[in-house]
Amino acid sequence: MGNFTSLKPRALLRIGMLCGLVYLCGLTSDLEASTKGTSSVITSLERVSGNIADETGTPLPGASVLVKGTTNGTITDLDGNFTLEVESGATLVISYLGYSAKEIQVAEGTNYSIQLEPESAELNEIVVVGYGTQRRADVTGAIGSLKSEDFNRGMISNPVDLLQGKVAGVNITSVSGEPGANQNVIIRGIGSLRSGTQPLYVLDGFLLDNSSTGVASNPLTFLNPNDIESIDVLKDASATALYGSRASNGVIVITTKKGKAGSSQVNLSASTAWSSMAKQIDVFGADEFREQVVAVGGNLEDFGGDTNWQEELTRVGFSQDYSLNFSGANSERFSYFASLGYQDQEGVLKNSNLERYSGKLNVNQKELGGRLVIDYNLTASLTENLRPAIGSITSDMLYLNPTIPALTDGEPTLLNTNNLNPLKRNELYSDEAVNSRILGSISPSFEIIDGLTYKLNLGVDFSNTSRYVQYKPFTEVVNESNVSDGTLDELISANTNSLVENTLTYNWNNYKHNFTVLAGHSYQTFLDEFRGTSYRGFAANNIEPKYQDHNSTSEFPTTVNASAVRNELQSFFGRVNYIYADKYLFTATIRADGSSKFGENNRYGYFPSFALGWNVTKEGFMANSFFDNLKVRTSWGQTGNQEIPSKITKASFSEDRLATGGGSLNTYPIDTEGNTLDDYPYGIVFTRLANPDLQWEVSTQFDIGLDFAFLDYRLTGTIDYFNKVSSNILLEVVPADPVQPTSTYWDNIENMKIYNSGVELALNYSGRPERAFTYEIGGNVTFIQNEVRDSPYSVLTTGAAQGAGQTGATINGYINNQPIGAFYMLQFDGIGEDGLNRFVDINNDGEILDNDRSVVGSAIPTVIYGINSTMRYKGFDLTLNFNGGAGNKIYNHTTMSLFTKAQLSRSNNTTDFAIQFPEESFNNSNTVSTRFLENGAFFRLNNASLGYNLSPERLGAGNAFQNIRLSLTGQNLFVITDYTGFDPEVNTGSTSGGIQTFGIDRFTYPRARTFMLNLNITF
Repeated sequence: MGNFTSLKPRALLRIGMLCGLVYLCGLTSDLEASTKGTSSVITSLERVSGNIADETGTPLPGASVLVKGTTNGTITDLDGNFTLEVESGATLVISYLGYSAKEIQVAEGTNYSIQLEPESAELNEIVVVGYGTQRRADVTGAIGSLKSEDFNRGMISNPVDLLQGKVAGVNITSVSGEPGANQNVIIRGIGSLRSGTQPLYVLDGFLLDNSSTGVASNPLTFLNPNDIESIDVLKDASATALYGSRASNGVIVITTKKGKAGSSQVNLSASTAWSSMAKQIDVFGADEFREQVVAVGGNLEDFGGDTNWQEELTRVGFSQDYSLNFSGANSERFSYFASLGYQDQEGVLKNSNLERYSGKLNVNQKELGGRLVIDYNLTASLTENLRPAIGSITSDMLYLNPTIPALTDGEPTLLNTNNLNPLKRNELYSDEAVNSRILGSISPSFEIIDGLTYKLNLGVDFSNTSRYVQYKPFTEVVNESNVSDGTLDELISANTNSLVENTLTYNWNNYKHNFTVLAGHSYQTFLDEFRGTSYRGFAANNIEPKYQDHNSTSEFPTTVNASAVRNELQSFFGRVNYIYADKYLFTATIRADGSSKFGENNRYGYFPSFALGWNVTKEGFMANSFFDNLKVRTSWGQTGNQEIPSKITKASFSEDRLATGGGSLNTYPIDTEGNTLDDYPYGIVFTRLANPDLQWEVSTQFDIGLDFAFLDYRLTGTIDYFNKVSSNILLEVVPADPVQPTSTYWDNIENMKIYNSGVELALNYSGRPERAFTYEIGGNVTFIQNEVRDSPYSVLTTGAAQGAGQTGATINGYINNQPIGAFYMLQFDGIGEDGLNRFVDINNDGEILDNDRSVVGSAIPTVIYGINSTMRYKGFDLTLNFNGGAGNKIYNHTTMSLFTKAQLSRSNNTTDFAIQFPEESFNNSNTVSTRFLENGAFFRLNNASLGYNLSPERLGAGNAFQNIRLSLTGQNLFVITDYTGFDPEVNTGSTSGGIQTFGIDRFTYPRARTFMLNLNITF
């Protein structure tokens, strides 16, 4: 509930009279009961009167006036006046929602004029919760909130970047430095094997689908960050349980900007930025390379050049971002916000670009005296994503011989190995995706009777992507046949997400009791369609394959893959909130989710939660306390997970018949005399067994937290302890009985659990606002421990090695009684006398085998933190944001694949890592081991922004402009780390068996350092 003083007199009259009616209905009987038989006790009554107003002198209708320690009281009328009979010497307690209560000692013959002061803005801050909003003071769950003025600054294509380092318990790691790259968002630890780490995203009340849209970059890039007003992170079960089956990884609620009462505004933001590689890997220069190849006894191939391939294949990327929005309200009945945006972001690798056109329209309309409210929300975007061959380019820039000239006679040098010069690869290869997306919703609500409101939320999110991945034919290269022949992969994706929700909300309150009940129904359908066509063999006529005619041939047959998946989710949910005297808070929720992904026997899952809160500072004994605010909250609840492949509970078949080779499937001939393949008809075989008993995966979470404030709310903070346990783990497993019709099946892993527990602390301190120099400094830190328990498997691989001789070798996984993402490998013990790897013999059996592998660390940090500060002096302001993490390891797969002595001996470039053991043999294998495991701790200056607000009046433009602001922002200005790769925040390993990988760095797109100039004008 907001501040009532902004309402018009007619609205105030209704509110005041409603409060008075509710109060008097309950109060009259109380007064009668309390005075029966007591006339002899009350010896002296006085009639007192007065006026109650806010800090500006505006009357407060409906304010509560209560005799302390009794039920005797009244409320103020429309003009803020009250009259009450009280005993001589009584104490009056004056209170009003959103204002600090005040106590007055009654003195004879006094007519009171009382002004109430607003409570802290933090306590009155409106927080978005499931299917509604609450004051921060009334929240019982663990919710982290961020307003637009507190977002990370800079050239940002993914809205999640706005949060990085800002909210306790939220760990955000970019997969790479590519514009719009995917991210791992982990809220309070990882609680599932199959569903990844992505939370549920809710945009203006619409529940998004995390399915791939066909674009290689993050699916949230369709949203313009300039349109976002606030982001709320729902972390504990009390906050998330109302979203049920999709909330096991937490919920991120994104609220876009709306029109505000007052004069209309036009805002223009224009930015230009330039980016370069933040760090180069220290490979050998040409002269040192020549020396080192000879020194190790290798075969030097010297082409006379001096090429830094990292510089040749990267660039200074120039980007631009423009946003124009219009907002306002022409009356109490109508408000609007409309925007247009354009962003063109160049990556530091050549042929890397993300371009987005976006539009936004939010309209709010009120009719029937305010009882009917209609919200219209429309978001539209067109995103074009151009990508290079990232894995090939990044490996080329690191290992290619630096003596090879990049160009010969103005053309990319043809490598004598018949491999492809990466400069030529950039000419031939392209990966271009064009995504159009539109999300529209309409949400009418109608107040049926006072306090009872019905709301309909109707929306659809439609996304369509056309992606073309191609190589132009280049016959000079024979070692890469797809290049010499030319290839084209045409990938078309269409996603439709439809939502219909109905809710009833009832609010009832008097001067002590506040009661809210919510009941709702939700029905959501998801349709994902895909068609992929692969072509090979094109004419070398310099025309892109996607524009050439192509006929399928026996040598290069055209292949087609297509699929369509439809899922449905039906939910019933309810919530009860009760607040007594602004002191005692209670919340209970329940949600029943039915998903088409589960079998008929367990289609519905049920997810309850309970929470309690105590505003301790509202108690009388805290009247003289040094606490400005002290609230204790605790919660328990369950959420579910249905992010599993579709149809896995149903049987599936395919047709097959006898064929030659070891993989033959036998079917029986109709003709018993048959002796040729034609005599064996097609047969039906199982590819998946039915399992209607598959159950929901469930996360159970307990939380206890403390919110506090000191020094007139200048020092505020929260501290939380949480414990989250995931059970009924869903996994595709190999049957114990080898005689099975399928090699794997889906099941719930009995007794297996995933534990996450930790402590979150957030602190913020503000200087005195009345001074010329003001500042705020804040920070958050999260300590988290996780563990897999009662797993029946020795290791469930999450990350495996790739490359010749290494493919499939376990790097990390889920291991019983060990942290999530545990690195499981041999311990490197140097190089032996034979020049080969030496490993620790863990079990002392005299041999180095698989059972000598051990857990040597985890990919998941045990500590994550953020520090932020804002300083202001006159028109200047400086904002600094730092973030970091510790307690994790990174497996440098790039080093294992490229930087070996064997590579150097073949005249491929390396770092000095390859020569650290002079006695090492060329034949030594690059076995998965701790030799390539590094410390992942880091401390980063994420962004810094220096701004200046010009005075339009001083410029003589006060009639034209409301505000003019210039700013310079730097992103990723420095990082302190021992990690030797491009960046410690990385994860480019391959998913193993559908289980998400963590902490593996393999041929990663380099991260950029960016500087941005911005001009913001408000008309």
